[in-house]
Amino acid sequence: MVDVVVLALGEGTECACDNGACGTRTPILACRDALRTASAEVRTVVAHTDAEIDSALRTDARIIVATAADAQLRAVMRRLVRLHAPAPSKRPDDLPGDRTVPDLPPIGILPLGPDATDLATRLGLPREPAVVAAAVLGGRTRRLDLLRNDGGSVTLDGALIGGVDAGGSARTFLARVEVDDAVLADGTEPVLMSVIANASRYATVDGLPLVTGPAVDDGVLDVAVALPRASRRLFRQPRVEIEVRRAHGRAVAVTPRVDVPFVDDGVEGSLTRKRSWWMERAAWAVYIP
Repeated sequence: MVDVVVLALGEGTECACDNGACGTRTPILACRDALRTASAEVRTVVAHTDAEIDSALRTDARIIVATAADAQLRAVMRRLVRLHAPAPSKRPDDLPGDRTVPDLPPIGILPLGPDATDLATRLGLPREPAVVAAAVLGGRTRRLDLLRNDGGSVTLDGALIGGVDAGGSARTFLARVEVDDAVLADGTEPVLMSVIANASRYATVDGLPLVTGPAVDDGVLDVAVALPRASRRLFRQPRVEIEVRRAHGRAVAVTPRVDVPFVDDGVEGSLTRKRSWWMERAAWAVYIP
């Protein structure tokens, strides 16, 4: 008999338990019922803290993450990485040279909202609770890349640095952007935005193609930097054009000269100092039909 934990988390998911009543409750209960119909032992958990997420993940049961946003999925994967990542001094000899974590246990993803642009949709994963349940019970998996960073978190999809300020206006910033040994921006040129992509969420921003063909299972991260350029024309006002520089590799470091807004898997923040992201090839896995 297969044991399954259906894990919901984050603000607004309190009603995901059996005593709640809201739009997120319906797909969770439908998934639970489909699992029970297939004779699985099921437990539903609503986690409000990292400690509660950790407690739900410390199990031999198969995990289904009920997620209303990519940021919630990222929160679970961040804790899963922390639970399984060995200290640098204790890394096993059989760990691949391009990995700092072992193969993470697979998870099922149960989307709770109608967002057709979320990571689950772009990975081609099912949205129907019964199909998600069947995939988890079937045990077939697909391994995917993730990015770790020196801020202690992970990136499943991508990060967008800069782009607009708090008022929605485009503003440039100064930053050094290095991908492995390639320098895309040296810190002296105004940068409009930079994208670090594991998948395609930020591949195109406001119609501007930044990274081309990012894949979540190719073992490399894709990086792009957009810089404004004034094109001088005789007897006419200069026209601003955008130069896009691209590179891909195993790691990227961004060193801002000033605080820069950024969004990472849908989570907003401010980049105040050097931050590095690096590739963890095929580190996580999802259940697939």
